[in-house]
Amino acid sequence: MSVMSPRERLLCTLRGERPDRVPTSPFVQEEYLSFYYPERATVDRVVDATELAHELDFDLIAKPRTLEPPHFLRRSRTDWELHRTESNEGGLQVRRLEIRARGRTLLREDSRPISGAATAGLSWTVQRPLLAEADDIAWFVDHLPPLDDGDRREMVDTLSGWRRVLGDRGVLAPWGFAGVFNVAAELIGMDRLYVLPYEDEPLYRAFMEALTAAECDYNAALAEAGADCIGIQGHMAGGAAVGPDFFREFVQPYERRLIQTIHAAGAFTVYHNCGFARSLYENYRELAMTVWETVAEPPRGDNSLAEAKARLGDRMVLLGNLDQVDFLKRATPTEVEARTRQIVRVGKPGGRYIFSTSDFLERGTPRENVIAMIQAAKDEGRY
Repeated sequence: MSVMSPRERLLCTLRGERPDRVPTSPFVQEEYLSFYYPERATVDRVVDATELAHELDFDLIAKPRTLEPPHFLRRSRTDWELHRTESNEGGLQVRRLEIRARGRTLLREDSRPISGAATAGLSWTVQRPLLAEADDIAWFVDHLPPLDDGDRREMVDTLSGWRRVLGDRGVLAPWGFAGVFNVAAELIGMDRLYVLPYEDEPLYRAFMEALTAAECDYNAALAEAGADCIGIQGHMAGGAAVGPDFFREFVQPYERRLIQTIHAAGAFTVYHNCGFARSLYENYRELAMTVWETVAEPPRGDNSLAEAKARLGDRMVLLGNLDQVDFLKRATPTEVEARTRQIVRVGKPGGRYIFSTSDFLERGTPRENVIAMIQAAKDEGRY
């Protein structure tokens, strides 16, 4: 087989076909980019990640967050007025959002640590959810703004710019306004979301139906604008928080519809749960996402790549799973090479496998260890 470009290799794997070798795609975002390029005031998940992928020669799955926030939280529109402020308070970046619409005012407050150029890669913690009361949820169901032509133009323009930068170095897998349960948790709060199906199932169903419809419209447009894959956040309904019965009844119908919609629009799906998932393997088979990342092993997850490969490897691509928190930062290059080869030997048979870390590369990870990991995965991964 002739040598493939990184883009060809990844697309071949995503289609369920066997490439020339296992794709090697460490998860790169602002945390590592700001460490690797300390002189840069800002770093970008496409521009700087592509430069790094060229330098270290790996297959890039670019995961920008620009289009992750829902359209109705990004700008004002008719009968939907947004006011946003940001401030630095005690080492935290604090973001406050006020929405005035149809006689109602909604408030949301989030915060995250300030960490220089790496700040943009950190997740926000919701301090006050947008829909704090039950009547807010009911109002939201009736007044959720639809996607408009301005939103679609923004997607097309943004993705075309990313494509020019990325070229054949990899594939675009932007985080979208997805998945349904994660977004619901951010809008109403995790504690309320976990109990709402039991306290008021009709309201829960109406809320999830409205969100699913909005996410399907949004992510179909994102696929049509040129996304190769769309990232779906799925960790809030992970195996440490919910069981398979709850997942099948209250999560799966909505996530499944979103996944099917994205596939029908021509893009692949990357479903992210970097923690506990073993109890949900049958649910994941039924969801039939293209890729499940990151098959995390203990102590941060409860998965085994060998077991996941046996139970799910005929159904979906598995991505993972070198420990980048405790192992990759502290091991010797020789130890990294040995562990990488061991992982690739497990994931490689039959294809449908992408070697990666169990989450994003962290600040302080030695360059020589990253190089040892990439080179070993490429060498061991040849078919």
